[in-house]
Amino acid sequence: MAINVDKESLEKALSSADIIKKEKPEKKSENSQPMPQISKEEEIGFHKGALNTLASERNELVKMIYNVESIMQAHLKRLEELGVKIEQVKKE
Repeated sequence: MAINVDKESLEKALSSADIIKKEKPEKKSENSQPMPQISKEEEIGFHKGALNTLASERNELVKMIYNVESIMQAHLKRLEELGVKIEQVKKE
């Protein structure tokens, strides 16, 4: 499931994503109040923290991909040693 991200408006992009709507059903309460405004510095800190977390997650994902690729190459090498020829499919 892909989320289309509107880079101009993060709030609009996230609120329009189906996955967000399914996970967080809208609750209508009698005491609906507008969300409190946060300072610019707090919002900057929030977004910087989010980017740091996402960058770390991306780095871990790259490590996992590298490990999987290494193990696959070892299996391919051993199969070739055993006389099994594997044809790799090229993506266009």
